[in-house]
Amino acid sequence: MTKRRGGGHRPAVAIGTADPDDVLNRTARALGGDVTGLRELKGGRSSLTYSAAWGGKTVVVKVAPGGLAPVRNRDVLRQARLLSALGPVEGVAVPEVYGQDAGDPPNVPPLFVMEFVPGESYEPRHVDIPDTDRPAAEIVRARAAAAAEMLACLHAADPQSLGLGDAPGTLAGELGRWRAAFESCTLEEKAARLEAECFRLLSATIPDAARPSVLHGDWRLGNMQCVGAEIRAVIDWEIWSVGDPRLDLAWMRLMSDPGHPTILAPQAPSLDPDELQAVYEKASGAAVPDLPWFDALARYKQASASALLVKNAQKRGDDGPAIDKSRRGVPSLLAVAHAQLTAGR
Repeated sequence: MTKRRGGGHRPAVAIGTADPDDVLNRTARALGGDVTGLRELKGGRSSLTYSAAWGGKTVVVKVAPGGLAPVRNRDVLRQARLLSALGPVEGVAVPEVYGQDAGDPPNVPPLFVMEFVPGESYEPRHVDIPDTDRPAAEIVRARAAAAAEMLACLHAADPQSLGLGDAPGTLAGELGRWRAAFESCTLEEKAARLEAECFRLLSATIPDAARPSVLHGDWRLGNMQCVGAEIRAVIDWEIWSVGDPRLDLAWMRLMSDPGHPTILAPQAPSLDPDELQAVYEKASGAAVPDLPWFDALARYKQASASALLVKNAQKRGDDGPAIDKSRRGVPSLLAVAHAQLTAGR
């Protein structure tokens, strides 16, 4: 039992949940006004997300899942700190943070309240919808260019000046993280050979680190609220970090690659990886060195994440076309990564 602030006791919440009445009351306290119409929004993986009405506007409430320590991607107050820091950065669009409540973890999870930014989150080549339902090609291409330009603005901001003094991650640490994930999975023989060789090559050729930047961790159009060609807000900052900016750029390039092995709509209009790189380099005013290594690491990373997805699905007894596609994607991603690492040798 957890003591309720102000007296009494609060019963433990079920792991991964939150008490809606408590969320509503603490949201009102954080905002200093009446809040109504709390409604859970589905789709969040690391935190609980709600919409509510406050002062004639719609707000979004992000709540850490109860019963768990609010750390890593569940640390919603860390997300709020990042969004508040990025608010004044020219060229970077993020929701405004209105308030927060630290709670009393784990049974009273922390939360923060931010602006609701209407718009369309659409990932051109990873959404299986009829071509007639897709936004116009010129709109999507303009969004992709705007995303590359905005990424350059994000990376130009100095984390220390923003008050984001988190220790920068290293490239060796990033590589080791995904290697550790692979080691927790059982791979088929071909995939295991490719993984070992990719890890060897990546380890042996780690580039010199660039100046640390704020990283989103999953920079792509699907994590942006767009209206027409304009990006109104970048969302889903759960895994932000400070590190080498080429990690974000390579991930965006991978998500736009029409040759991606688990892609759903290779024919969908967007900018191709080299076009995105050109826009980014023009906006940043400098060429990006050693990008093939980062492109290979991005594929190694997604192969590792896919292997984890398959492992967890098997534990649940879950299977189906999507899981099978991820399973087949592991050796395909590793094969491309290997080709990138050995090109010209």
